[in-house]
Amino acid sequence: MSALLMDMTPDNPVLSIRHMKGRKYPPSQYSFQIKSFSLLSKASLEKVTSEEFEAGGCKWSLSIYPTGNKKRAGEGHVSIYLALTDPSSLPLDWEVNAIVNFSLYNFHEDEYVTTQDARTRRFHVLKTEWGIAKFIDLHTFYNPSKGYLIEDTCVFGAEVFVVKTTNKGDCLSMIKEPATLSHSWKFNNYSLANLDKYESQPFLAGDYKWKIRVYPNGTLEGKGNSISVFLALDTSTLPPNAKLVMDYTVRAKDQVHGHHAEAKDSLWHWLNLKTQVVDSWWAIAAFLKLNSEFLA
Repeated sequence: MSALLMDMTPDNPVLSIRHMKGRKYPPSQYSFQIKSFSLLSKASLEKVTSEEFEAGGCKWSLSIYPTGNKKRAGEGHVSIYLALTDPSSLPLDWEVNAIVNFSLYNFHEDEYVTTQDARTRRFHVLKTEWGIAKFIDLHTFYNPSKGYLIEDTCVFGAEVFVVKTTNKGDCLSMIKEPATLSHSWKFNNYSLANLDKYESQPFLAGDYKWKIRVYPNGTLEGKGNSISVFLALDTSTLPPNAKLVMDYTVRAKDQVHGHHAEAKDSLWHWLNLKTQVVDSWWAIAAFLKLNSEFLA
């Protein structure tokens, strides 16, 4: 089995030399055979690029620099690079992380000498390619006894293993000048109320549906001694895992003297539709002592 010394740290003046190991099976994703290789440098071609191939749900191409990528100090070597070919098809703010290994076929040993690199390479809008500027020195590559260029033909390869991420995020959108909405609910025949709770018809505020909920005999700490008034959100109108920031006022109107009973506050609240149930709607309570001024 053969071993080949190649520089695995691209674009770094302090070279890190790693051994590449040979194996019998070809690259799992792509092989790029080049015939009449010596004519590429004579034709002054800076690089040649393979056809497009697919790996990990993305489209890639392989580029070979016959006399080295001079912009990355690759003179005197063959340089090899992998590039994303159609990043415009990816989502906005895309990022692809992949483990990349390159190979070169050895005709004498009938094996593919392959890099052994398990590091993850990051591809994004500002960096759509990655490679090795000093993949193999030209003296070794052109030496017929080494077996990498036979009858002016060589075979390069690439393996690309895209690392799938499960990263999730959310988006916060603040309304600079939110609209103020007022809604009134007149509770008729209150003295005849015999149910534990009553609800108004739904009304819209901030693109969401709300209800006013009244417990005539109170609930929670107001049970048996107060009227409990709640503002309840219809969570079916709320996007999953949404946060609401709101200022609110819950008010009971004094129909005689105008001395209204009210509760106001500002809240930041997290609502999760997967665990939310109708009977535990998030609500804001104002507890009112039963008084004739509020009944008319």
